[in-house]
Amino acid sequence: MIDTPLAPQDLGPSKGLHTISLLSSDERLQGRPKLCSDCGLCDSALKTRMSSACLFVRNQTTEIEQRLHGRTRRPDDELHFGIHRAQYAARMRHPNPKAQWTGIVTALGARLLEQDQVEAVITTGAAPGTRFKSEPVLARTPAEVLATAGNKPCLSPTLCLLDQVRDQGIRRLAVIGTSCQVHMLRALEPELGLETLFVIGIPCSDNVTYPDLEYFLTQVSRSPQTIVHYEFMQDFSLWIRHEDGRKERVNFIDFPMDKLHGIFPSSCLSCFDYPNALADLTIGYMGATLGWQWVLVRTALGAELFERIRPELELGELTSRGDRRRGMPHYIQRLTQPPGSKRPPFLVRQLVAYLQRTRGPKGLEFARAIIEMKLLRNLNYVRSQFPRFEARVVPAHVYQTLEPYADNYQAVFGRPLAPQAEV
Repeated sequence: MIDTPLAPQDLGPSKGLHTISLLSSDERLQGRPKLCSDCGLCDSALKTRMSSACLFVRNQTTEIEQRLHGRTRRPDDELHFGIHRAQYAARMRHPNPKAQWTGIVTALGARLLEQDQVEAVITTGAAPGTRFKSEPVLARTPAEVLATAGNKPCLSPTLCLLDQVRDQGIRRLAVIGTSCQVHMLRALEPELGLETLFVIGIPCSDNVTYPDLEYFLTQVSRSPQTIVHYEFMQDFSLWIRHEDGRKERVNFIDFPMDKLHGIFPSSCLSCFDYPNALADLTIGYMGATLGWQWVLVRTALGAELFERIRPELELGELTSRGDRRRGMPHYIQRLTQPPGSKRPPFLVRQLVAYLQRTRGPKGLEFARAIIEMKLLRNLNYVRSQFPRFEARVVPAHVYQTLEPYADNYQAVFGRPLAPQAEV
């Protein structure tokens, strides 16, 4: 029996409803940048390299992509999804019942160890006694990788394990990581002294601290202590599965944002890489339909990784329906509302949820919509809370991706979407 004690509902988010979540104000994180995702780099011997590697000191996406691919992004889907050679809808022929979806990520990590392609895999498991509290794992056996299946949507200091990699003399390594972790890893890659590095990326958005995750679940579910799986789905609702197999759905529009404002760290609200574009292979779900996973092959090593797991996959078809741009002006207008605004009346919410389900974008168009919404929200957040950081943390492709909404943005916010030239 897994014990998942939950914070009382009346405590609220750990940082307060109207407090910017600056993780560096926590005692353990003193001396780090104001924007800190606790990736683990500063818990390792590489902490002296933080100022030259940290995503939130200076975003190096363009430079790293140039090194990985020999070019920058093309003005097509690469602006949204990052540079990629191919993308697929795929699922395991024999799914792992403990996985978030079908288990491609952990199956691939296990295969690399089985085939002696790597000596270890850095991944993220659940802390003992919990389902969702993140705990970094340096897996040396396939079973250890497979045991980490399942989503842990909490901040995790995964890169602290680079010290163990060095101390154990590991030269061939695979890393399963989130966008910020991958960015730091790539920035330091030439200095790590590895013979082989496979980077398997997980799309990531709005991770939280574990206490705030517990609080979030109390606000969106009637039985938070029995949740074993949840995901934000393409019908604009949160799908929740419980221990007894019971399913629960909560429309996005029904989230009590007046109670949830404050749970997301400022680092996640200042990140612009949902699709984990610097990985060799990105494996998620956002661009695929229900039951399938979305796989983006980015590099030659990524193609090699995909071929290693391909015999165990069933391949489907990626689809794209709807027009995301129809609703974007309304979304931009909503960004002007005070943080934590109360929900609209019930009947209005029901109508909005119906329209989102029936007329909203699907498949790849849904992925484009969500990415654009995150980019707009986070750009606006940086400009409102950390305006001096914009030139350092917002990569150039963000402005290119959002350019179709430049006039709407100007009309709503009274300033250009593109960064203003320094005087």
